[in-house]
Amino acid sequence: MMHRLGVIGWPVAHSRSPAMHNAALAEAGLGEDWRYQLLPVPPELFEETVRALPGAGFVGINVTIPHKATALQLASSATERATAIGAANTLLFRSDGGIHADNTDAPAFINALADRVVVSGCRAIVLGAGGTARAAVWALLKAGAADVLVWNRTYARAAQLCAEIGGRPFDLDALISPIDVIVNATSIGLHEGDETTSLPSFTKPDQMRNYRAVVDFVYTDQGTPLLKAARQAGVPTVDGLELLVGQGALAFELFTGKQAPLEVMRAAVAL
Repeated sequence: MMHRLGVIGWPVAHSRSPAMHNAALAEAGLGEDWRYQLLPVPPELFEETVRALPGAGFVGINVTIPHKATALQLASSATERATAIGAANTLLFRSDGGIHADNTDAPAFINALADRVVVSGCRAIVLGAGGTARAAVWALLKAGAADVLVWNRTYARAAQLCAEIGGRPFDLDALISPIDVIVNATSIGLHEGDETTSLPSFTKPDQMRNYRAVVDFVYTDQGTPLLKAARQAGVPTVDGLELLVGQGALAFELFTGKQAPLEVMRAAVAL
């Protein structure tokens, strides 16, 4: 029987998760009986589709934009971190019919960031208020960040996130106090020619030298404008591909019970 895995999102055609996971499955000796695929599903069909997946041989799925909050609501059980974050990026289908939710974005993010900067005591600002932003804010606070600001184009969404998880909503175009870390958890930069002028002025190239690390959950072949500016300023960066591999490795181990072949996964997403 074929064991199936996948990544569900809308849109999801850009995802490198299938290449990464199928390479990992082959390396782990599971290539004959396991397969990972794209699952492009709009929000209105999400619940119906997820509930039908176990019957089609699915063992688990990764969840991406815009379904992470709904994924947690749909689950019959969840890890403490997924519950605290209020979003899940990994669903496991139990043999008893249950759906178990986890969030591997948070540990992958904080592990990568901790290699660049001391997180405890740092001051950070997170751009966005969706499921990825929730994971970043929670992870920063859990790791001892002294102050976490949340900026979103819709201030009310930033305020709601902070009321539920922590941090402080921020709606100004310029930063007054020094910030150590900038985290982009929006989708801006995903597509060629994405309009970046809607982001605040503190993300512009001439501001990059003020930060100790810049993180962007978005990944592209050439790098996002935010990361290009940071690298030109000599600031340490964490890109979306590194975060993809980090969260994917944790999910792979949950799906299969086998250790993730990290180097194989990195090579697969770098193609």
